[in-house]
Amino acid sequence: MLGKCALITGASRRIGAGIALHLHSLGVTVGIHCRGSLAEAKTLCDSLNEERANSAQVFQADLNNTAGLDELLASFVGWAGGLDILVNNASSFYPTPLGTITESDWDDLVGSNLKAPLFLSQSAAGELRRRRGCIVNLIDIHAQRPLRDHSVYGSAKAGLAMLTRSLAKDLAPEVRVNGIAPGAIMWPEDGMSADAKASILRQIPLGTPGTAEDIAECVEYLATASYVTGQIIAVDGGRSIGW
Repeated sequence: MLGKCALITGASRRIGAGIALHLHSLGVTVGIHCRGSLAEAKTLCDSLNEERANSAQVFQADLNNTAGLDELLASFVGWAGGLDILVNNASSFYPTPLGTITESDWDDLVGSNLKAPLFLSQSAAGELRRRRGCIVNLIDIHAQRPLRDHSVYGSAKAGLAMLTRSLAKDLAPEVRVNGIAPGAIMWPEDGMSADAKASILRQIPLGTPGTAEDIAECVEYLATASYVTGQIIAVDGGRSIGW
């Protein structure tokens, strides 16, 4: 991994930040993409550059604006010198109960979880082919098993699962494309009742929520597994077999 260059979307906080920290610890030069969390992205970036000068940079962009994705990729490659690993992590997530769904909900959830990964991967394809790089998409165990009141989000993630497999065929043999389906990785920031947490934990054979590091270690594996493509790995403590 030493000397590789990675662009991680939605990397200022939570899982994305954990991926950036982990890859950086392996010697990877990291691009920290953010949309609105600029202060947090800069704080993370500064801490990484203190460890290794000019090894991290912030790239702010609205991924739903597909017209700006070529510029985002060009800016990253111009700074880093290339692109070896694209991690499509950025995601909107919130409930959309039937009867309340708006076109804005659709545009946002499908835009961030499916449209942006497609068009960003398309923009990156040439550089990834040149470097024989890889794409890792962050999906969700609920792409297969629906989560109540999240029909738009679940549909978008299911689309991302198919996109992962399709791109694996379309970009082979130069570029490998895989996905990670997280389970309960970190509790939601907007709060969750003790009863709700207990209910989820009862469905997890390992009995505990996961961490951003669990996801980051899987990203590391997929970035180095030279004979793995078109696969989606559940990192969920066994929840997907416990339902």
